[in-house]
Amino acid sequence: MVRHNNQLAHNLPQLQNLIKRDSESYKEEFLQQYSHYKSTLEVFRLTPNEFNKSLDELLMFLAQVSHCYTAELVSYPQELVDILKTHATILDPDIRMTLCKALILLRNKNLLTPTALLSLFFELLRCEDKNLREFLQNHIISDIKNLNSKHKNSKVNTVLQNFMFNALKDSNARAAKMSADIMIELYKKNIWNDAKTVNVLVTGCFSKITKVMVTCLKFFLGSDPDGKEENSSDSEDDTPDLKGVIMANKVNKKTKKREKQLKKAKQLFAKAKNKKSKAPQFNFSALHLIHDPQGFAEKLFVRLKKNNDRFEVKLMTVEVISRMIGLHKLFLLNFYPYLANFLQPHQREVTKLLQCLAQASHELVPPDVMEPAVKKVIHFFVNDSNSSDVIAIGLNAVREICSRCPLVMSEDMLQDLAMYKNHRMKSVMMAARSLISLFRVTMPELLHKRDRGKPTEATVALEPLQYGQVDAKDFVPGAEVLLKPAKEHSDDSDDDDDDDDSEGEWVDVSHDEDEADVDDDDDDDDDDDDDEEEDDSEGNEDEESNEKKSVKNNTEEKSLTTNKESGPKRRKMEKPKKRTKLDRKRDKQERLARMKKAKKEEFTAEKKEKAAQISLEKILTDEDFKRIDAALIKQQVTSAKRGTKRPLVEEPKGELVKLGDIENIYKKRKHDKQARIDSIKEGRSDREKFGYKDGRQNPLCSKTNREKKKTKAFQMIKHKVRGKVKRSFKDKQAALRNHLIHQKKMK
Repeated sequence: MVRHNNQLAHNLPQLQNLIKRDSESYKEEFLQQYSHYKSTLEVFRLTPNEFNKSLDELLMFLAQVSHCYTAELVSYPQELVDILKTHATILDPDIRMTLCKALILLRNKNLLTPTALLSLFFELLRCEDKNLREFLQNHIISDIKNLNSKHKNSKVNTVLQNFMFNALKDSNARAAKMSADIMIELYKKNIWNDAKTVNVLVTGCFSKITKVMVTCLKFFLGSDPDGKEENSSDSEDDTPDLKGVIMANKVNKKTKKREKQLKKAKQLFAKAKNKKSKAPQFNFSALHLIHDPQGFAEKLFVRLKKNNDRFEVKLMTVEVISRMIGLHKLFLLNFYPYLANFLQPHQREVTKLLQCLAQASHELVPPDVMEPAVKKVIHFFVNDSNSSDVIAIGLNAVREICSRCPLVMSEDMLQDLAMYKNHRMKSVMMAARSLISLFRVTMPELLHKRDRGKPTEATVALEPLQYGQVDAKDFVPGAEVLLKPAKEHSDDSDDDDDDDDSEGEWVDVSHDEDEADVDDDDDDDDDDDDDEEEDDSEGNEDEESNEKKSVKNNTEEKSLTTNKESGPKRRKMEKPKKRTKLDRKRDKQERLARMKKAKKEEFTAEKKEKAAQISLEKILTDEDFKRIDAALIKQQVTSAKRGTKRPLVEEPKGELVKLGDIENIYKKRKHDKQARIDSIKEGRSDREKFGYKDGRQNPLCSKTNREKKKTKAFQMIKHKVRGKVKRSFKDKQAALRNHLIHQKKMK
């Protein structure tokens, strides 16, 4: 069929539309364009670095209609691949982009295998074309995501992963960096979230290319949730109201300044929109999937000491090493002296270094290895010559270290730090008290007795910590509470009564402990002047009399036995030494300590026996575990004297140390204007509306003119504000003279 005046040869979009509707009817036109494409391609091969508009249009046309003529275009995809492989670096950027888009269209129509296309695109990442690299990166991620949308395509994933792992070792910095970015993005999208991907990124941390190494280190550092929330809130505040800016630009006078403001607002809006479209980042567990954490940390530490990188890169490396040590409880004993060299108040990012030291501490670190670093923190930070903020940061850092490695603290060191609890600055005082509260529930024996606080059931039952000790229990702690009947509506008074019935002996232990505390305090005050206080022994007359009687009985018995002996031997026997008040007090303290220890062991053994009995005989339900948790919490706040105190609300400790816990300074922060306005509005929420109050008893009655005047605009009443002004006699004379002159002129 011959078409007269056929314009389809010059209108490729129209021909493309017609071919998609009826491919058989327009096959002749297609073959004509295909032959034209071949001839144009031969011309293009002579000068591949020049842009050919005709070829550019034909490439997209053939890619759009390729599914209609698969037999005729069977070699078309391979031709495009060969062009890119041969002339990728010298092609014109527009032609190169068109070839890539045509291949993506063929891939979407299943005319090209994903492995062949993606391997080609990884090779094209070496091109010095930023737009092309970003385009290819987005396509690679989306294509792999689509391949694994319904189920994991392990066969294709294995081929692509092997190719990408080789690309990570590429000598070309751009290609290696892009490969790392693609793998990290696929991990964050939960597509390649296996151990193989993580361990390949481990090798990227030792890359000679600094950008690749930094990218992999940032991947293992992850994102801080608190910092992320702050950044997101800041970005929301910075996002402009684009509609308002456009409307203001239409209404107001056109100036260059307003045009620049509008352009900047559009850029910020587009940037914020791109941020929202990105996949959310969570605190992922990539560090858990590393095969050899000890070897990884050791190699990274060797590289850290050997290379002379920038301080920011060194800091990231230190953070990764510290997280590995704290998470896997590794032994890297040379890391602590190395880190201690940088712990001084004037050091850059010293709070992050303190965070790394706390993160790298765990209960298996030998105390003698960690102790020099802790002493250096105390020496340089907790010093009266420093500011209050520096002292508070030092105390917070010591607290975070001791919460993970409590054996590093000695008794003298802790009691010296506890003296800051009465400091004049609130930040230092709160930091010292938080350190005291930590050791109250872990190792209260290191604290002075006045700092131990009121003993609770949980603290009294504590056992002394030992290095390397594993507290493995063969029962569920707190399960003995299940022997009591469950009460649906129990009050605090009922709980106290139960404690009275069940723990009567525990009361005596606490009472004896209080007496021992008093005696010890007296001893501390009376060690220097024992002779002066012998006259103040009236309060202990009963005890002394009992002791004298016992001494007298003992001497009588001895005398009866010695009477049988000969006289010279009896003369040689020495008289018993006179016991001082200090000796009597020491004997009493030892006796009380033995009683307390015996009752404590008896009480804990009874509780363990009951808990083991319940754990073996019964399958615990969720309700039982809720009761056990409530009982354990109650033990932490119930004193040994059957009283209760205000519970200490503590956040559960995670795997990582928060930087805010070290930088936690209790003082008023500086606020910007918007924050002050928000706080002012929040204070006005429950208050009556300020301003003029209508005092009418009947709101329907009319107002006076004076009241109505208060609601009117000032421009309406400004001529009445001044009111009548009394003129002086001189003004009246001048006005009368002018009036008379005016009348004379009129005549």
